[in-house]
Amino acid sequence: MGFLGDRATQALRFDELEGRFDAWLLCIALALTGLGVVMVASASMPYAMSNGASPFYYLTKHLIFLTMGIVIGSILMRVEMKRIEQHSQFLLLLCFIGLIAVFLPGIGKTVNGARRWLNFGISNFQVVEAVKLMLIVWLASYLVRHRDAIGDSWKALLKPLMVAGGLVGLLLIQPDFGSAMLLFAITGGMVWLGGARIRNLAIPALAGLAVMSFVVMLEPYRVRRLTSFSNPWADALDSGYQLVQALIAIGRGDMTGVGLGGSILKLDYLPEAHTDFIFAVTAEELGFLGVCVVIGLFALFTWRALRIGMRCMELRLPFGGYCAFGIGLWISLQAFVSMGVNMGILPTKGLTLPLISSGGSSVLMTCAAVGLLLRISCELDRAERRHAARVRGDAPRGDVAAEGEALDIERPPVTNTRHVPAPLTAVMSVSRGGRSRIEPRFRDQR
Repeated sequence: MGFLGDRATQALRFDELEGRFDAWLLCIALALTGLGVVMVASASMPYAMSNGASPFYYLTKHLIFLTMGIVIGSILMRVEMKRIEQHSQFLLLLCFIGLIAVFLPGIGKTVNGARRWLNFGISNFQVVEAVKLMLIVWLASYLVRHRDAIGDSWKALLKPLMVAGGLVGLLLIQPDFGSAMLLFAITGGMVWLGGARIRNLAIPALAGLAVMSFVVMLEPYRVRRLTSFSNPWADALDSGYQLVQALIAIGRGDMTGVGLGGSILKLDYLPEAHTDFIFAVTAEELGFLGVCVVIGLFALFTWRALRIGMRCMELRLPFGGYCAFGIGLWISLQAFVSMGVNMGILPTKGLTLPLISSGGSSVLMTCAAVGLLLRISCELDRAERRHAARVRGDAPRGDVAAEGEALDIERPPVTNTRHVPAPLTAVMSVSRGGRSRIEPRFRDQR
């Protein structure tokens, strides 16, 4: 009875080893969110008053969507990744349904000449924001199933590229060139991380760039954006107006800024000051030091997401790893493009600054992405803690075998002697060009 009692106690302890969320990631996300609330309040008040609304109209709207996003993110933090993976095909179907639905009368809504929104009565929803996250989930599921073949098989490589091409085509019809390029980049990055050769990706990438260039040449306003990007001062009152005002705002910020709320360019000079060009207002009010803080926070967020992805791959949790990679690519690329547009190093694109810009759909889905990333970090921590418990001998032998089948990891036999937690001796890599896959192995420290 004593032996059975010990095993029951061990099993109970092992089952109680739940995961913990990544505290660093949560703090970084909260810092970006808090900064966003402050800057939305500062940048939107003059615009709201000029439109005859309450000074706090856009701030209130932002806080409502932020609260809804936190609720969605909290729900995703409680959902097991294996359940999300099981519904990846359905999520891909929703991507196409949503992008097609914007063209249906009575459902889709046109704003500023672009048909990108679904009309829900009380609010509009930009479908592409949800498509970004759902496509990442589907790509992660696909790469898990085909990572052994994607480095050598053109069929395995072309399927995700064709799926992304279909979504990009629907976005170009809307039109939404900025989001189309972002989906194109996310897909290419995830497929490469999944094992595709760069030389195999080069051919589709060049073909895609050629198509994008042709699409740009079809629309005169896109050509003007490119010409104004190269020299905005040549037409400072028309095609180069937004960029010129953004550069003036950034220049006025100097080292420490003009002070919170002291921006002049947001007073009907800089269009979309609380959405697409909120980074310029931030630079004007908080200066170079404030800009460094914003860039540093996004860099830390990206590093944390990629680190979570790498640790997931080491512990044979590839679906979570690929999702973490995809979310890291999404947030970092979108932040880079948004800040690059404001600083004049990239052509003007209608992309918000994640977690900082005002925007209902963007705020909702970015919070959902953060919630999913936190869920991945929780399951990663649980796997690491349970592995450490197995090595110490705290888990009963039956639980060791069951967990081993789930993670597919070789491990030394569990004994009652004390062990130091075993390090990884190799990282799981992907298969490229017929090279053998390197699997993680654990060894005891002697």
